[in-house]
Amino acid sequence: MISKAKQKDLEKQGYRLVGEHSAIKVCLWTKKSLRNQGVCYKQKFYNINSHRCVQMTPSLPYCTLRCQWCWRDIGHTLPEWIGKTNTPKKIIQECIKEHVKYLQGFGGNKKTDKKKYVEAQRPLHFAISLAGEPTLYPRLPELIKELHNQKMSSFLVTNGTNPDMLKKLKKNPPIQLYITLPAPNEQVFKRMCSPLIRDAWKRILQSLRIMKELKPETKLKPRTRTTIRLTLAKHKNMILPEQYAELIMIAEPMFIEIKAYMHVGYSKKRMEIKDMPLHKEIKAFAKQIAKHTGYKIIDEQPVSRVVLLMKKDVKERKLKWNT
Repeated sequence: MISKAKQKDLEKQGYRLVGEHSAIKVCLWTKKSLRNQGVCYKQKFYNINSHRCVQMTPSLPYCTLRCQWCWRDIGHTLPEWIGKTNTPKKIIQECIKEHVKYLQGFGGNKKTDKKKYVEAQRPLHFAISLAGEPTLYPRLPELIKELHNQKMSSFLVTNGTNPDMLKKLKKNPPIQLYITLPAPNEQVFKRMCSPLIRDAWKRILQSLRIMKELKPETKLKPRTRTTIRLTLAKHKNMILPEQYAELIMIAEPMFIEIKAYMHVGYSKKRMEIKDMPLHKEIKAFAKQIAKHTGYKIIDEQPVSRVVLLMKKDVKERKLKWNT
C-alpha cells in the first residue's frame, strides 16, 4: 500500500511501519518526559503519562481530508480502504514492539530517568492519532476492545467524516473520543480542508450528534470522555467563535480544547509561520468560545499553545492508573 521510496522517507522522519497500513512514531513529549524535560499537555490535563504513551495509527495511507494545516504528507492519501486488513492483536503487538525498540537508545543516556525508562517498556496509553483517519480502519472497534482487554487506555482522534464507524463504537467506545472540528461553517471547511468525499460536512454534523449520545454513564459502563478540539490557524479558520460554539453545543462534550496550528512538518509547504497563533491569541479565542458556550477555562499549557475548557472542573478530569 505504501511505496518503498515513501517507506524510506517515513522512516527518516521517525515513523516505524507496522504491517501493511499501521505505524508508530515516538512523540517528542515521550522523549522529553524520559529525560524529565517536560510532559505533553495530555498528562497535565488528563494524567496520561507521556513516557508510557504510544502514538500510532492503524490507517496510515488513508484520510478523507487534505487540510492545509496538517503536518503530515497528505499528497497521496486515499479516502477509501483497499487491500489487506491486519488484525487488531497484531497491530497492538507490533506497535508496542516497534515503540519499545525505538526507545532502546534512552537506556544508556545519562539524562534518562531510569524508573521512567523501565515503566516505558510497558505502555499504558494508545493515542490513535498519528496520521491518516483512524475510523477508516474496518476493525477499529475490535482494536479498541483489545486495548482495554490489555489494560491500556485508548484516545481516539477523528475528523468526524465517518459517522458510521462512530455508531459501531457505541458498544465499545474509546476511553476518550476527540473530534477535531476544523471550521466554523461549510464554506471555510471546503476552502481549508479539500474534502475527498461527498457530503463531508454533513457527516461531521452527524458525528457531533453521535458524540452527544456517547455521554451517558451507567452502572455497567463509565462515561465516555468526549472532546471537541479546535486546531486554529490565524486568518484561516480562527474566526467566527459564535459559529464554532453552535457546532460544539450539538455534541455537548465533556472537554473543549482550543489549540494553535503549529508551523511544522509538511504544513510549512502550505502555510506561513504568521498563520501560527501565539498562546495569548489562543487564550483570547478560548474566552470567546467560553462566552458563547457557557464552558469555563480550567487549564492551559502555553508551551503547547493549548487551552482546556469544561462546564466545571471536576475530579473525573484526570484518569487514575493502578499499574
